[in-house]
Amino acid sequence: MKSSSRSRNWTNGEKYLTPAGTRAHARCLLSAAAQRPSMFTHLFLPFRLELPQGYVKRPSEKIKSEEDSDDSSRPATSAHHIGAQIDRFTAPYSIPQTLTVSPSLGGQPLSPELAVSLRNILFGNTFHIFNYEWKKSFFKFREPFSDMAYALETERVGGACAIQMVVQAYIIKYLLFNRPMNSECTMQSLMVVGEKEQRKALAAALTDILWTAGEEQTATVCLVTSERCFTPHMDYKLDNFTERLQLFTFKKKDDIRSFICEHIQCFKEEGSHGIILFLYSLIFSRTIDRIRADFDCTTTHLLHVSLGNFVCRQALLNLLLTGCATPHVFNGTSLNDEQDEALAQPLHGVLTRSHVGYLLWNREQVHHAQLPLVGSMLKTPKLPIWVCNINGTYSVLFSPNRSLLSDWKMEHLFQLYFYNGQPTPLNTTVLTIDTHSHHWEAENNDIQGDPEKKFPSVEMTIRTKWEGSVIDWNGTVPFF
Repeated sequence: MKSSSRSRNWTNGEKYLTPAGTRAHARCLLSAAAQRPSMFTHLFLPFRLELPQGYVKRPSEKIKSEEDSDDSSRPATSAHHIGAQIDRFTAPYSIPQTLTVSPSLGGQPLSPELAVSLRNILFGNTFHIFNYEWKKSFFKFREPFSDMAYALETERVGGACAIQMVVQAYIIKYLLFNRPMNSECTMQSLMVVGEKEQRKALAAALTDILWTAGEEQTATVCLVTSERCFTPHMDYKLDNFTERLQLFTFKKKDDIRSFICEHIQCFKEEGSHGIILFLYSLIFSRTIDRIRADFDCTTTHLLHVSLGNFVCRQALLNLLLTGCATPHVFNGTSLNDEQDEALAQPLHGVLTRSHVGYLLWNREQVHHAQLPLVGSMLKTPKLPIWVCNINGTYSVLFSPNRSLLSDWKMEHLFQLYFYNGQPTPLNTTVLTIDTHSHHWEAENNDIQGDPEKKFPSVEMTIRTKWEGSVIDWNGTVPFF
């Protein structure tokens, strides 16, 4: 049908475009149809809305639209049955009903005051909401019983990737080291993983992180219900998701793991908003008051905008890794600046050694002499697993040798495994690290041109832990 200028009044959503006024017009027709449905059936059955070229309509899904959830308690009428035949424009990013829980499950509904505090601790205000890249992200495993059965597929860029890769590190921890101390850990443990074991590993990883954040005393899991818990204030931007949260708090670690296992689909299914749900759970497990106490004068919230997307501040990475949202990577608390002058307020670093470590390399920061030095608390974790932040993208480096960090003789010549979360690698990259033969720079003096070829960023990241080491890619072309 031909569009007039009036009919082109389009409202731009974040991904799908919805014609303004279509729903209001449909309501008028539905109201009349409720009185005499037979007269209006022929209007609805052939109804199709023609979109201007280039606009994309969201496929029909068995989910509630934003307006449906406003009015979900109304009784069904014949007009609603007729209206179901319309090609409807559903609210963007709606969560399928199969991934919501009943309001009667026993959780604590999110209050408007707590919702405002949650927004502020995330964004520093109440009018920012998560964008499409965050909302579409969830915990998705690679093919079961394959060489990559242990691995999560992650976003290449964006803030959600950082969270996915920390959880990936804890999945590796569970699959490799959740066994008696004297038993052998091998890469085979990561390959003979079926769907059931994948679910168990994900539940264990999420539980470990939440339990640590709750100081091993308590943890909270957030799930979405089918009904709103509150009506937001005028200065709070609705997202039709946060307003439907219920909080489930536990005081035993086994109870948390069992509960997450029962509702694992809420974190690992497409459309679940699984990464955001886990982030909310992490914040409420730590509690907003404790997170504010973890901060110092350099940090007021957990996310910041970079290249149009919300990305994790170091405080959030530290919260995931150590259970404490301190903003810096050095050990302990700093009372003096780099010139050894007394600071007006102390800066908060990492206070405890965690199971999973952290390595950092950023070519741009190195060029400007601004690369933060990671302290030993993060650089030497309890287990040989590291989340790597390499030029702003995230990956995992690990070894199945539990003794690597406790026996110095093991660090002469050893192997590390590297995974960057992308769907293209069919096998985990194997790197051989030699710390005692000769200095790495001697091999690279003749290489000209691209500094990434002469000094691959993955290698430079490893050398922040093992200085001067020579790294063999074992036939793999160096990447990153």
